[in-house]
Amino acid sequence: MSAPAAGPPTATAPPPLPEGTLRVTPLGGLGAIGRNMTVFEYGGRLLVVDVGVLFPEADQPGVDLILPDFSSIADRLDDIEAVVLTHGHEDHIGGIPYLLRLKPDIPLVGSRFTLALVEAKLREHRIDPYTLTVAEGVTEQLGPFSTEFLAVNHSIPDALAVAIRTPAGLVVHTGDFKMDQLPLDGRLTDLGGFARLGREGVDLLLSDSTNAEVPGFVTPERNIGPVHDEVFRTATRRVIVACFASHVHRVQQAIDAAEKYGRSVAFVGRSMVRNMGVARDLGLLRVPPGLIVDAREIDQLPDQHVCMISTGSQGEPLSALSRMANRDHPVRIQEADTVILASSLVPGNENAVYGVINGLTRWGARVVHKGIRNVHVSGHSPAGELLYVLNAVQPRNFLPVHGEWRHLRAHAALAELTGIPSDRILVVDDGTVVDLVDGRASVVGQVPCGFVFVDGLAVGDVGEASLKDRRILGEEGFITVTVVVDSASGKVVAGPEIYARGFSDVDERALDDVRPLVQSVLDQAMQEGISDPQALRRAMRRTVGRWVSDTYRRRPMLVPVVVEV
Repeated sequence: MSAPAAGPPTATAPPPLPEGTLRVTPLGGLGAIGRNMTVFEYGGRLLVVDVGVLFPEADQPGVDLILPDFSSIADRLDDIEAVVLTHGHEDHIGGIPYLLRLKPDIPLVGSRFTLALVEAKLREHRIDPYTLTVAEGVTEQLGPFSTEFLAVNHSIPDALAVAIRTPAGLVVHTGDFKMDQLPLDGRLTDLGGFARLGREGVDLLLSDSTNAEVPGFVTPERNIGPVHDEVFRTATRRVIVACFASHVHRVQQAIDAAEKYGRSVAFVGRSMVRNMGVARDLGLLRVPPGLIVDAREIDQLPDQHVCMISTGSQGEPLSALSRMANRDHPVRIQEADTVILASSLVPGNENAVYGVINGLTRWGARVVHKGIRNVHVSGHSPAGELLYVLNAVQPRNFLPVHGEWRHLRAHAALAELTGIPSDRILVVDDGTVVDLVDGRASVVGQVPCGFVFVDGLAVGDVGEASLKDRRILGEEGFITVTVVVDSASGKVVAGPEIYARGFSDVDERALDDVRPLVQSVLDQAMQEGISDPQALRRAMRRTVGRWVSDTYRRRPMLVPVVVEV
């Protein structure tokens, strides 16, 4: 089997957009699970599909969120016709507030539930958006882009795929999807609609790659109902169900089981309370009267009559479940409590999730997770279903999206099996510019597309250099060396004083031996007439760094300070 076209692209800037060409630029979602954003350009106008966030990993300390890089379109915000949102997961809508800070009146287009979640989020940012509600079967003309929406089944209600028509051709973006044949809400993925578009002639397909390495077909959601039922039936004390705050179907299953076994339900976690309130208001969550209680009231109920539905299934440090595991939450885990982790492991979160499982188990909880019981099914199509879509659509060109590199490559291999020529399969990186003209898609360049870190209220102020410093501080500690220099004579009048943090808790005199070495190098500098503070700082850093490396095999952050008086 030959290799798919392209690969990591060259850094060449793209040429001006030729007339009659559709330009496609993914700004996130390729090479990682999250930060999904794709920009389509035709006739000088832009259409954006999704603006999501990526959650930080352990080697990005202090970072709250990671945004797509808007720099390539920052001076063209007036050219954006609309932002089309495929569904309401954070990796697809979480970046909306940060884009609308730049231009609050960009129209948002999406399904009823998706827009309700976005509007609730934007109220917290004090942004009143302009929105257009669409549904499956609807076609909207957004500038030069004719957009048709198709129903897809996913782990959140009201998910949509979008077909984009321009004079340059027809593009289909699946969004996130699976093909559950027995969905809890009865809403099937519109495979017939995909086939109809295929007969019309799809020039480019962008398709969800998350489970491209997984063989077969997805397990129906309703198959896990009996497992939840059995867990609730055998639980002797409180039951805590942890899942994504947007997974209405999973919450509905927990509510149904709680009602059956006489348990009151409390939502725990701000996003869970907010999202389930939205779902309930829209009629997407069916709650029997009197079943829901305030989380502050659960201590007044017998343990065997309590069910809590919580955030934190991915081990997020500040989530309700993580705080419970660390005994840093009003809900105190007790012996014989039952915790159900009703989610799949997002790549990169494994250590955090297992840490929460161990923490909960330490306090005596019985933890039921996907590794031991069938308490969750994925929201993404495995290989068998991806092949169905590829065969139904029969695209002339294929661009796998939404996945790490291994997922994109696996999806590309599936596409080639269905007969798509390898030179029409584009496995590319974020920022790659793809032009579609005369039925042919090809890479024409690259735009800047780095990570934009959100740290508290600061957006983009933290970069890789700061993160490197934070990692060094976290792993090796730091040492400061301070001397006072007479600015007139150039002589050292005080110091060196050496101070360390995170270096040694045992030996308070661990750095005493380096002090005479620093004093010696300063004396030599004075003899040679060197009094420039920058030169003295370099000499101190070099001396201390070499001694620490030779003595301890460590590389702490070194902060030499020269005070002139």
